[in-house]
Amino acid sequence: MTSLERVVASLAKLPGLGRKSASRVAYHLLRADPAFVRTLAADIVAVREKMRPCRQCGMYAETDTCGICADPSRDPSVVCVVEQSWDVETIEATREFRGRYHVLMGVLSPIDGIGPNDIRLGSLLERVRADGIKEVILATNPTVEGEATAALISAQVRELGVTATQLAHGLPMGSDLEYSDRLTVSRALRARVRLN
Repeated sequence: MTSLERVVASLAKLPGLGRKSASRVAYHLLRADPAFVRTLAADIVAVREKMRPCRQCGMYAETDTCGICADPSRDPSVVCVVEQSWDVETIEATREFRGRYHVLMGVLSPIDGIGPNDIRLGSLLERVRADGIKEVILATNPTVEGEATAALISAQVRELGVTATQLAHGLPMGSDLEYSDRLTVSRALRARVRLN
């Protein structure tokens, strides 16, 4: 196997890249400025060596505590629970949420052998008990696994006397009702808001 074939095979293992896209990236790297390729390679090694989960929330950071957990202007009594670190970026892009986060690093999936001890559920419950958290916002994905994870967390934090809320699910802006599935329309009806 040539070095080019090895690079294509490695790139094809990345999420969202099939063999064809991986091949395009590899050929682009062959034509790119050598300094760019060296910098990219060094940055990939550095991100793997330097980034680690924040000791509080689990989001990736270069320090023991991420910038959000270290920010004194954030409300520590409200925690938004997400599946993965990249979900934090999505919520932060809205500039609407001023609380803190908890990254589960996965969801419950009995079929895949992933139970409550395989995600960061225990550390969430420890935070709820110790940190004076008043509300846990469940922002798991609207999948069977995400919903099951949210239901379990909701039940457990309610037992601790903490409010559990969930992001509203419904119709996305710009979509047509006729192309929406029944579950999405049903959730949109349940999550409707009063206009007057």
